[in-house]
Amino acid sequence: MSYKLHLKKDLKLAPLLKEDTHSLKRRKNTPIRLIASIISQQLSTKVAKIIFDRFLDLYEGKEPSCTQVLATDPQVLRSIGLSNSKVAYVQNVAQFFLDQKITDGQLYKMQPEEVITLLTQIKGVGRWTVEMLLMFSLGHENVFAVDDLGIQQAMIKLYKIKYTSKKELQLKMLKKATSWAPFKTYACLHLWKWKDTKAPV
Repeated sequence: MSYKLHLKKDLKLAPLLKEDTHSLKRRKNTPIRLIASIISQQLSTKVAKIIFDRFLDLYEGKEPSCTQVLATDPQVLRSIGLSNSKVAYVQNVAQFFLDQKITDGQLYKMQPEEVITLLTQIKGVGRWTVEMLLMFSLGHENVFAVDDLGIQQAMIKLYKIKYTSKKELQLKMLKKATSWAPFKTYACLHLWKWKDTKAPV
């Protein structure tokens, strides 16, 4: 069943689905995808890309192994624009993947909540960071990023959500998203696109 056919049942979401059809794919080298996510935290997409490109330049433009990341002097990582805390988090990811001997194949087979439970053990990796990994690197179709600011802004506008606290907003968002299962990720992708290009200011 096409995800659009299912999501069209939500009449507010339906007009957003006329845009491009999104597809998800699995990507390799999960620890580096997670490191990219950490680098992008609290940064614009443009700035995050610049810093991640500088990160790759440290390894001759190639994605490094966890061993190479750990062997990199923290001062060098700071020199590309990472804060002290992000340097620590990047190295925490590399250490965790080495210690736990985690493979891409192992993560592909796990359920989203299992991946979240496993990877949020790493200091500096929160639920949102793992949700981005689940969507954009592990190819899961049914992930809803309720903490994502862009999704929150889009849903407040689209559904005219009224709320008095963050918790109330999240509960209303989660309730709205239940009907999107098993294609919540695609709904998020269309909401992001709409917010960035078409949503009324």
